[in-house]
Amino acid sequence: MSETNQPEEPRKISLAEAMKQKLAQKKQAQADAKNNPQQRAGNEATMRSQNNKKPNNQRRRTGGS
Repeated sequence: MSETNQPEEPRKISLAEAMKQKLAQKKQAQADAKNNPQQRAGNEATMRSQNNKKPNNQRRRTGGS
């Protein structure tokens, strides 16, 4: 990880280059998850069920007609 020009300072890149790198990392992570379904199963266990909308009981509370 040692660079010859600037060993301690990270090199500056353009925003477009940074986005390309981030997209490449994301695609690689998706490909890894697709190739290894066992690892993905652990992530699904942390998911929670979605809350359903509670019924509106305003008429009951206020004694509406």
